[in-house]
Amino acid sequence: MSSATRPIVAGIVTALVGFTSAFAVVLAGLTGVGATPGQASSGLLAVSVTMGIASVVLAAWTRKPITVAWSTPGAALLAATGPVEGGWPAAVGAFLVTGVLIILTGLIAPLGRLISAIPRSIAQAMLAGVLLPLCLGPVIGAVEDPWAVLPIIAVWLVALRFLPRWAVPLAFVAAFVVIVIHLGMTQNAIDPAAFVPVVELTMPAWSLGAVLGIALPLYLVTMASQNVAGVAVMRGLGYEVPWRASMVVTGIGTLVGAPAGGHAINLAAISAALAAGPEAGEDRGRRWIASVTSGVGVIVLGIASAAFVAIVLLAPVGVVAAVAGLALVATLGSSISEAIQVPAERIPAVATFLVAASGIAVGGISAAFWALVVGVVVRGALIAFSRRRA
Repeated sequence: MSSATRPIVAGIVTALVGFTSAFAVVLAGLTGVGATPGQASSGLLAVSVTMGIASVVLAAWTRKPITVAWSTPGAALLAATGPVEGGWPAAVGAFLVTGVLIILTGLIAPLGRLISAIPRSIAQAMLAGVLLPLCLGPVIGAVEDPWAVLPIIAVWLVALRFLPRWAVPLAFVAAFVVIVIHLGMTQNAIDPAAFVPVVELTMPAWSLGAVLGIALPLYLVTMASQNVAGVAVMRGLGYEVPWRASMVVTGIGTLVGAPAGGHAINLAAISAALAAGPEAGEDRGRRWIASVTSGVGVIVLGIASAAFVAIVLLAPVGVVAAVAGLALVATLGSSISEAIQVPAERIPAVATFLVAASGIAVGGISAAFWALVVGVVVRGALIAFSRRRA
């Protein structure tokens, strides 16, 4: 492979891996908070196009391999949250609030410092609690429909050993094969119109439950697990990300995509290494081309979002949940590890994890918000008790 084509190939790989590894999670999140299949398809299209444009803009402007992705942990949060007061319109309103908060984080330095003040163990424990029910998907699916789910898990395991980067995409390919076989056995007809991309705009509504139960946790998860992590990954590769510009661009992208159902976009973390690492070429000054190529790639994949949704709707029960769960296993593992890394932080982290995993909703506000509250209170109480003893 020539040095001229390596960034382009790396960008294509980044787009394919990033999209196929997590689009099922995005669909699960949007439908979880009340989106119809058409609205979920529109939302997938919206986040794909906005994150693609944001990648192109930031990479071309800075000449750095800055890649933008959708918030996969945020989508998992939505799937665990469930419908809120006001339904889907209220969820769209919460997406808009999230976009505003991201922009303000870039423009107002103290807000960024306030987010950084939230103990990482608490934030990661909340994320782990949110991910747990979704990661049980493969287990439950394997019991309910072993003939459909176990082959997908087997492909994932083998790929994890020999092609770890492609484990989840290959699991999706296996799921597609399972769906095709299922269609052949059931002889269900496919409507060609279902493959045509459609944008469904929703007038936002506002409710306190949606702001506290969706917008605030979505913003915190997106910041802690994606934006902050994305900056750290890029710094480890020798690139300084322009924080203010990145937050403003991704915040505006979130605002633009929200009425069409997009939940949030942010700096890429895992996929950032694909476009900014050595595989994008030895010439560090040309790696930004990989991010531009990736941006164009996800836009193309986003235009095909209706086809992906159509495939998901035709899947046997448990197949899509299994793929989504497999896509989140690695994130769950890293979240648990970070949450309990410091011995003194373990009890507050476990308390946070349990509340988030419980799925309870008090006062119309989701478990993710209460998990943060409980974690911070328990941590504060333990610190206060230790000081009194001293």
